[in-house]
Amino acid sequence: MSLYLDTSCLWKLLVDEPESARVREIVGKAPKVVISSYTEFEAAQVLMSLRLGGCITARREARIGKLMAEFRGMEPFQHRGLPYDLSMIARQQVIRSSIYCRTADRLHLAAIEALGLNRLLTNDEQQAAAARALGYRVVLPR
Repeated sequence: MSLYLDTSCLWKLLVDEPESARVREIVGKAPKVVISSYTEFEAAQVLMSLRLGGCITARREARIGKLMAEFRGMEPFQHRGLPYDLSMIARQQVIRSSIYCRTADRLHLAAIEALGLNRLLTNDEQQAAAARALGYRVVLPR
């Protein structure tokens, strides 16, 4: 069964943070872990903002970016593009559910729907609640 990886958990595979070990353990047991083009884009934006904000060097940005690129073609990861209008799907989800979550997190939920998946690995409680309200199974690395 496929597991959708949101940006908070992808980041924990790229940079050692609390819950990184648990995310690695969960990913290691999953037969297939889906990383959407949206997840990659959001992680790249976070990476660039950290460099521009002076939190990391350009060299560290390049190392982390290279690691993220190495996930392509590496088991159990599967990269999936999103040729769908995520905003339209997200709007329909908002109508179907009264649980609020931030826009970026809502777009991950729209990506899950667009890709026909039903399991989410996230570190975000609010996103998890919104996902459950839509009928998705949620794995929290805590």
